[in-house]
Amino acid sequence: MARIILLEDEITLQKELASYLTELGHIVDSVGSIKDFRDVFSPADHLIALVDIGLPDGDGIELIDWLRQSGKRLGIVVISARSSISDKVRGFTLGADHYLSKPFDLLELSATVCALSRRIETGGVSLRWQLDARLCLITPPGRPPVRLTAQGAIVLNSIARGRGDPVKRRQIVEALGEDFLTYDQRRLDTQIHQLRKSVFDAANVELPILTARNRGYIFGADIDIVPS
Repeated sequence: MARIILLEDEITLQKELASYLTELGHIVDSVGSIKDFRDVFSPADHLIALVDIGLPDGDGIELIDWLRQSGKRLGIVVISARSSISDKVRGFTLGADHYLSKPFDLLELSATVCALSRRIETGGVSLRWQLDARLCLITPPGRPPVRLTAQGAIVLNSIARGRGDPVKRRQIVEALGEDFLTYDQRRLDTQIHQLRKSVFDAANVELPILTARNRGYIFGADIDIVPS
């Protein structure tokens, strides 16, 4: 999970992005202007900034320049309707890590935030997960392994076997031995939430399960599945 500051002046989009990222387990502080960003931003707390660049009180690109000039350790993602090469080059030149052109898929945003937060927290070290037959999840280097419940392991195994492609909810439910037509979908949402929470509580690392709306779930990192 990451603490994120979101700068987006279009209120409907701001609420949608904040709700989606919160649903994934992130903590989101939303603002609609550069002034509010400067008032709310905490270099000690925020790991990632999502910055629109067409703002009512200035240019978000100049805000990025200010952040980088001040030496703050922060992942920066531009989210903008401006999609020209010159805009992107300017953004990257001044210090953006990623540039997402509107309209973008929420799954792309989720994967970007997840990958960027892992890279920042590990100093650029490549992460690889491992799930073995003893219901044990080996987390990235330097983190303790996590014991999973039997159902948690089944859920994770089902998603991990997608190898980066969305795994449908029906597939996960049936792997749990349940009838999809009579299964309460809220139970799966609870399973996913508990799985993310147990990994974070035990190893202080975000489990990169991404929600692909209307498509299922994706494991957004490299993972090895060790058979029995």
